[in-house]
Amino acid sequence: MSAGGGRDAQLKHTGLRPGWTTGACATAATTAAYTALLTGDFPDPVTITLPKGPTPSFALAAEKLGGGRAMAGIVKDAGDDPDVTHGALVRSTVRLLPAGSGVVFRAGSGVGTVTLPGLPLEVGEPAINPVPRQMMRDHVARVAAAHGGTGDVEITLSVDHGEELARSTWNPRIGILGGLSILGTTGIVVPYSCSAWIDSIRRGVDVARAAHLTHVAGCTGSTSERTVTEVYELPELALLDMGDFAGAVLKYIRRHPVDRLTLCGGFAKLSKLAAGHLDLHSARSQVDKPFLADLARAAGASEALAEEITAANTGLAALRLCEAAGVPLGDAVAARARDEALAVLRGAPVAVDVICIDRAGTVVGRSAPKGP
Repeated sequence: MSAGGGRDAQLKHTGLRPGWTTGACATAATTAAYTALLTGDFPDPVTITLPKGPTPSFALAAEKLGGGRAMAGIVKDAGDDPDVTHGALVRSTVRLLPAGSGVVFRAGSGVGTVTLPGLPLEVGEPAINPVPRQMMRDHVARVAAAHGGTGDVEITLSVDHGEELARSTWNPRIGILGGLSILGTTGIVVPYSCSAWIDSIRRGVDVARAAHLTHVAGCTGSTSERTVTEVYELPELALLDMGDFAGAVLKYIRRHPVDRLTLCGGFAKLSKLAAGHLDLHSARSQVDKPFLADLARAAGASEALAEEITAANTGLAALRLCEAAGVPLGDAVAARARDEALAVLRGAPVAVDVICIDRAGTVVGRSAPKGP
C-alpha cells in the first residue's frame, strides 16, 4: 500500500481518531457472553476480527452470568466522530437454544424494530443490520468450535438509553421504532470533519495526478469502493473516499482535471446528487421522493407507480418498486447524477460516469461516460 494516497492514506491524513461501530461492540459483547456461557469465565478484554481483518480488543463494562444466560456490555467509543451513540453501553445477552435452532436475534431495550418496508430487513425484525448479524454469527461459530458448543443461541441486544438516543437519529422517520439500529459494514467508525475530510480528498486527487493516473473514482464508502474496483480494476491510488462530499471532489477536479471520473455510491445518496445536492449527508440533504417519481415517469412508470414512489418509505423502497415494474429508475438516477456532476465541472476536460449500488454492493443503476 502506498503511503501517499488511496483510501487508507486519506483516513490517516485527516488526523482524526477512528472508533468502533455499534455492530463491532455488539459482536464483542456477544463473543464475551457466549464464551462465559460455555466456560464460566468472561474474556476481558475480548478480541474480535473485523470484516477487513483488524483485531481490536474491547474491555467489558458489564457482565452477568446465571439462569442459563450470560450478559456482557461494552461502552461504544466513536473516536473523534461526533456520534450520538458515543459512550453508549451496548449489551448482549446470550441464551442457549436446542441444537439446530441456529442464531436468533432479538431486540432488547433501546434497540429498534423495523415497522416499514424499504430497509435491508423485513418488517418486524430487530434493527440489527446484515453485516453485524454476520459478524456475530461468525464469532458464535468460532466460540462454539473452541469450547464445544453447538452454536445455537438466542442473542438479545440492548443499548442503555437507546430509545432516547434514537430520537436524535432518522430512525423514527424511516419506521424503526423503540430504539437505535445496530450498524456498521467494516466495524470502524470513520471520524467526520468537514475541513479535514475535504483536505484529504484534495490530497488524494493530487497523489493520483502525480502518479499519472488518468481515471479516478469517488466512492461514498467501503462497499462502493469494492464495487468500483471490481468493475474497473483501478489501483488503490485511484480511489477517493469522498464520503458525503461529492461537491468537494467535483470542485477540486474542476481545477485539477483528470481524464475520467467515476462516481460510485448507494442509490439513495446518489439520488441526492441527481437532485442537485452536493453534500450527501443525511443531516443536510434528503431523498426527494417526488423527484424520483418524476424520473420514473420519464423512464416509463405509470401514474399509479409514481404515486407509490412518492409515498415510499425510503429511496431503496422506491427503487424496488421500479425494479418490480421493469422501470430503470437506477439508470435514470445515474444519468441525472452524471449530468449534475458535469454541470459542476463547468466544461473541465473530464469524462464522468456514475454507478449506483444497493447495500450489498450490487449495481442497480449505471450511466455511460459523458464528457463536456
